[in-house]
This record gives sequence, structure tokens and C-alpha cells, in this order.
Amino acid sequence: MSGPEIMVVMVVVLVLFGAKKIPEFAKGLGQAIKEFKKASSDVTNEIQNSINQETPPPPPPAKPKAAPESAPPAATVPKS
Repeated sequence: MSGPEIMVVMVVVLVLFGAKKIPEFAKGLGQAIKEFKKASSDVTNEIQNSINQETPPPPPPAKPKAAPESAPPAATVPKS
């Protein structure tokens, strides 16, 4: 868009919305852009933090339980 086209658009906006509404729209647009940039930087920071975190080492493998040893037979004492 060239200079004259931008001027025509600005005049049309001024006629449609009036001089009082344009600053309100600009303020709302500025706040929306600010919130978008903040959300974008928050997402970027979260991604960077998750990349920079050290991954915990995997847990050691579970050892299989050994079969219980059979108890030696009990000594029998002869009854007298």
C-alpha cells in the first residue's frame, strides 16, 4: 500500500468510528498485542526450560526374586 491509499483508509476509519473511539481501539489493540507477546514468551520459556532440564536416570531393573530355599528336615527325637 502506498501513501495515498493509507490516507484514504485512515479517513474512512475516522469517519466510521469517530475521533473518540479510535484511541480506545488503539489502546485495546495495544493491550491485546502485549498479552499475545507475553503468552508467546511464556510458551517459549517453558519449552526452553523443559529442554534444559536434566532427564532423571532410569530406575534400576527389578531383580527377580530367588525361590525360597527349602528348610532342612527337622531332626526327630525318639520318644522314650
